[in-house]
Amino acid sequence: MKPPPHSSRNSRTASRLATPPPFGPALVIIVLSLLASLARPCSERDKASLLQFVAELAHDGGLAGSWKSGSTEEDCCRWEGVACGPDRTVTGVFLPSRGLQGRVSPSLANLAGLVSLNLSNNLLSGGLPPGLLASGSVVVLDVSFNMLSGDFGHHQPSSRWPALQVLNISSNLFSGLFPSTIWEAAESLVALNASNNSFSGQIPASSLCASASAPSLASLHLSYNQFSGRIPSGLSNCSLLKSLDAGNNDLTGTLPDELFTLTLLEHLSLPNNQLEGSIGGISELRNLVVLDLGGNSFSASIPESIGKLERLEELHLDDNSMSGELPSTLSNCTSLVVVDLRNNSFSGELSNVNFSKLPNLKTLDLLRNNFSGTIPLSIYTCRKLTALRLSSNRFHGQLSERIGNLKSLTFLSLVNNSISNITGALQTLGRCSSLTTLFIGHNFLNEAMPDDDRIDGFQKLQVLALNHCSLSGKIPSWLSKLTNLEVLLLYGNQLTGSVPGWINSLKFLFHINLSNNSLVGEIPTALVDMPMLKADKVEPKAFELPVYKSQQRQFRMPISFSTTLNLGMNNFIGVIPEEIGQLKALLTLYLSYNDFTGPIPQSICNLTNLESLDLSSNHLTGAIPTALNNLHFLSKFNVSDNDLEGPIPTTGQLSTFPSSSFEGNPKLCGPMLARHCGSAEALVSTKQTEDKVLKVIFAIAFAAFFGVGVLYDQTVLSKFFWL
Repeated sequence: MKPPPHSSRNSRTASRLATPPPFGPALVIIVLSLLASLARPCSERDKASLLQFVAELAHDGGLAGSWKSGSTEEDCCRWEGVACGPDRTVTGVFLPSRGLQGRVSPSLANLAGLVSLNLSNNLLSGGLPPGLLASGSVVVLDVSFNMLSGDFGHHQPSSRWPALQVLNISSNLFSGLFPSTIWEAAESLVALNASNNSFSGQIPASSLCASASAPSLASLHLSYNQFSGRIPSGLSNCSLLKSLDAGNNDLTGTLPDELFTLTLLEHLSLPNNQLEGSIGGISELRNLVVLDLGGNSFSASIPESIGKLERLEELHLDDNSMSGELPSTLSNCTSLVVVDLRNNSFSGELSNVNFSKLPNLKTLDLLRNNFSGTIPLSIYTCRKLTALRLSSNRFHGQLSERIGNLKSLTFLSLVNNSISNITGALQTLGRCSSLTTLFIGHNFLNEAMPDDDRIDGFQKLQVLALNHCSLSGKIPSWLSKLTNLEVLLLYGNQLTGSVPGWINSLKFLFHINLSNNSLVGEIPTALVDMPMLKADKVEPKAFELPVYKSQQRQFRMPISFSTTLNLGMNNFIGVIPEEIGQLKALLTLYLSYNDFTGPIPQSICNLTNLESLDLSSNHLTGAIPTALNNLHFLSKFNVSDNDLEGPIPTTGQLSTFPSSSFEGNPKLCGPMLARHCGSAEALVSTKQTEDKVLKVIFAIAFAAFFGVGVLYDQTVLSKFFWL
C-alpha cells in the first residue's frame, strides 16, 4: 500500500521535534537558575527600607496592609508598586496617584539597586531627601505634583550624580535659587522638569551643559516660576537640546543669538514673559515643530525666512506688538496645524497667504488685528479646519458658499467685522455639519432677521451669538430646530413681538440673553418652564478656542456661561409670575428697564443659587421680601427706581449692598438711604408720614382761619346790634 502523501516529510519533522537541540542542557540550567532566583525573597535591607518609608507616611493609601498581607509578606518583590531585578534587589518603586500623605523618608536612599522612583501626583510634603539625588543608582526620579517644599539650594551637590538622567520635580512648592552646580553634578542628565514651582533669580547657566562628558541635556522645562533676567547664552553648550520651555516667568531682553545655534531644537516655548525685539533668527532652527512666543513684547513683523521652518506644526505669536503683513512664505510651512496670531497689529489682506498649501491646518486664530479685505477663498480648502476666528478685524463682504465645505469646523467666530447678508450667511453656515459654536455678532448691521424655513442645518449647534447687529423682525422660528442649543445671545438688536411659546422645547438651553431689544408682552409660561433653568446639571464640553468675555476674562467651555435669564431693556409688562421660583438653577436673573408692575414675587426667594438679581427701573410695588436674605450667594442686587415701600432689612444679605441698589424708591426707608424708619416693624413710609403732617397742618390752618372768620363775624354783628 502506498504511503499517504507527505508522510515522509511529516516523519522527518516529528523526528526533528523529538530530538533535543544541542543547547538544551544550558537552557535548562538558565531556567532553573531563574526559577531559583524568583523563589528567593528580596533582601531584608530593601524590605526594611520600604517598610520604613510607609511607616513615616501620614496616610499610606492602604499600602501597609497590602504589603503585609498573605503570602506576599516575606517577599517585597511581590509587593504592589515594587519591581526587582534578577538578583532580587529592588530596582523600581512606582506609586503615583495613591493619595500618599506625609514626608518622603530618607530610607528610600538605602535601596542600593533603585533605578526608578515615581511618587508623582500624591500629597507628599516636606523636603526631598538629598540622598535620593546623590544615589549612585537612581536614573529616573519623579516626584511631580506633590506639595514638596523648601529651598532647593540645600541640594547643592558635593559629589557627582553619575546615574541621574531624568529629574521631574514639577508642580511642587520649591522656592529659592535653583542650584547652579546641579549641571556639573548631573553630568548624564537628559531631562529636567522644574516647572510650576517658585524658583527665583536668574536661570543658572555658568556650567549649563558644560561638563567634561557629552552635553546630554535634551529637555529643559522651567515654566511657571519666578525666574528673571535674560535667557542665558550658556544654552549654546546644550547642542543636543530638543525641548526648551521657560514660559510664564519674568524673563527680559531679546532672544540671544546663541539660542539660534541649537539646530536640534524642536520645541521652543517662552510665552508670557517680558521678552522683546524681533524674531528674525528663528528661521535658523530648521527642526522646530512648536514655536510659542505668545504673551511677550515682540515687535516688527514675521520675517520672510519663516518659510524655512518646513517642520513647524504650531506657531503661537499671540499677545505681542507685532505688525506688518503676513509673509507669503508662511505657505511654505506646509506642516502647520495651529496658527495663533491674536491680539497684535498685523494688517493687510489675508490673501497674501495661500492657505491651500496648508492641508493640515486645524486652528487659525487672528482675533483683534487690522486685517482687511475679504476672507480669502483659499481658507475654505483647509478641510481639516476645526476652529476659525477672524473676529475684530476689518473684513467685509459676504461669506462665500465655499465655507460650507468645512465639514470639520466646530468653532467659528467672525464678531465685529463688516460682514453682510445674514440670510445668505446662515443658509451657507447650516452646511457646516460639525458646527457647535457660532459667534457672528456685530455684523449685518440694520438687516432683517430671517424667519423662514430656508435656514436649516445646525443640528449640533450649542452656542449661537447674534448680538449687537440691530436686526429687525421677531425671534425667528428656525431657532426651534436647534435642539442642542445651550447658549442663545440675541441682545442688542431691534427685535419686536413676544417670546415664542416653543422656547421651552430647547431642553438644553440654560443661558438666555434677549436684553436690549423691543420685545413686548408678559413673561410667557414657556419661559418659566425651561428644563435647564430648573436643573443644575450641565455636561461640560470644551470650546475649541477660549471665548473672551473681556480682555482679561475668558471661557473655556459653554458651562462657563452662567445659568442666566436676561430680559432687561425691553417693553415687557404685567407682573413677574410666581412660577419664576421654579427656575432653581438660575445664577443670574435680569428683568431691569421694563414695565413690570406688582410686587416682587415671594417665590424668587426659592432661587437659592442666585448670584445676581436686577429688578431695577420698573414699576414694582410693595415691600422687599425679607426672605431674600436667604439667598446667601447673592453678590449683585438692584431694585432701584421702582415704587417699593417699607423698611430695607438692616441685617442679613441685603444689608451688605450699597445705597445705589435701593435708590429711586421714595417710599423705602433704612440707614443706607438716610431715611430712617419709625421702628424696625414700621410699615408706614416717610412719605406717608409727611402726608399726614401736611394734613394736620392743613386742618390746623383751616381751623384757625375758620376761628378768625367766626370771631370777625361776631365782632361785626356785635357792632351792628350795638349801633
